Amino acid sequence: MNIAKLMKQAQQMQAGLAAKQEELAQQTVESTVGGGKVTVTATCAGDVVSIKIDPSVVDPSDVEFLEELVLKGVQEAINTGKDKTAAEIKKLTGGLGIPGL
Repeated sequence: MNIAKLMKQAQQMQAGLAAKQEELAQQTVESTVGGGKVTVTATCAGDVVSIKIDPSVVDPSDVEFLEELVLKGVQEAINTGKDKTAAEIKKLTGGLGIPGL
């Protein structure tokens, strides 16, 4: 077993992972809930960058409904970004379970 070669491969994988994580942090995903009434855009790093709300769901007498839609949209967008990141990392690591990734 060549330890130097193994270390070099690990460093290359680490560099590739860091580059992919940076790339994914710039990519966005979108989640639409409530039959298209609320759309949330987030980065794959989990940062919400925009929320669009159809005016037809803005009902002052039912604020809870709008709050639930927005929360659901945010949760779905963040989960979609996490799933995309996990899939890309899995491709790079060949399915190895590397802690912290």
